[in-house]
Amino acid sequence: MSQPTSAPEIARGLRGVVLDTTSTCHIDGEAGKLYYRGYSIHDLAEYSTFEEVTYLLLYGRLPRRDELEEMDRRLRQSRSVPAPVLDVLRVVQKAHPMDALRTGVSALAAFDPETADTSLEATLRKAERLIAQVPTLVAAHDRIRRGLEPVPPREDLSHAANFLYMLHGREPDAEAVDAIDMDFILHAEHGSNASAFAARVTVSTGSDIHSAIVSAIGTLKGPLHGGAAEAVMHMVEEIGDPSRVDEYIQRMLAEGRRIMGMGHRVYRVEDPRARHMRERARALGERLGQPKWYQILERIAELTAPLRSRGISLNVDFYAGSVYYLLGIPEDLFIPMFAIGRMPGWCAHVLEQMQDNVLIRPLLQYSGPIDLEYVPIDQR
Repeated sequence: MSQPTSAPEIARGLRGVVLDTTSTCHIDGEAGKLYYRGYSIHDLAEYSTFEEVTYLLLYGRLPRRDELEEMDRRLRQSRSVPAPVLDVLRVVQKAHPMDALRTGVSALAAFDPETADTSLEATLRKAERLIAQVPTLVAAHDRIRRGLEPVPPREDLSHAANFLYMLHGREPDAEAVDAIDMDFILHAEHGSNASAFAARVTVSTGSDIHSAIVSAIGTLKGPLHGGAAEAVMHMVEEIGDPSRVDEYIQRMLAEGRRIMGMGHRVYRVEDPRARHMRERARALGERLGQPKWYQILERIAELTAPLRSRGISLNVDFYAGSVYYLLGIPEDLFIPMFAIGRMPGWCAHVLEQMQDNVLIRPLLQYSGPIDLEYVPIDQR
């Protein structure tokens, strides 16, 4: 007599499922710790640069000075995008910036000299080019949709400085560059989040890195993944003044509504990245004569302190939106900003998946009817 088989345990959303091993990133959500390749996010945020973090994530170790200078040279020389890709951005100029970015990356594949080469070595070279080109796409589309010509990239500026230059058409000051460089570092990698997982799934089929990054961008666009910074700024603008925070937040709490920029799928305590953006938000607000945005955020943090006992604390996006806003970055560019910073992490996941690839193909448990009788259309 056969034994009945038990139904498999279903992990909806794959929550708690360990997909594979990784050396790119370690997150201790209970203690609020984040490491890139073994290095604390606090050390990297304080001492490193986005370019150095990019090398760390792509190559697995911190570079020597000559190695960093050589990679930085390659990145700077790869920033331009082909003219036909800019024409594509003109065609889709009315699209949401994330849609335009997704389309632009897909178009880049048609012009990359190694598109068809999916070897690890060629993929690493393409990764560097994509990291360099994505800021150009974001800035060019924003200028085009505003009726302006794209500003060509400059090789004498850092990654963060060049992006701000291409976006605004003027060379940024040191404090603005420091804030965006910090932001890119803090967003560079964060484990097997939804967009990194999407990139891994795509490349696990034997597809190329451009396709994987398109998948990641499409996934990041979803408001449950990449939209928190924009939502926080909408909330802060709706409050408008520090004197209105108490009434607003008390009403939100009484109605059981979610307060944006709080809580995280991974962290049970404050996101370790939040402290670094907090200081940038304060300093920029004071320097630019707009301290009220930071004051609103700090009062929200004070009023929501009791939520921390339930594992609901501030995340990195709580302060990031105000930094972008103060630097004149449009709110619908907040998610593309996330994508620019996350590019090294996505590429690192693609490379790691390729090194010991297995097709990612989970199962679904069927819950519908079975053995239904087919009825010809004229008899229904």
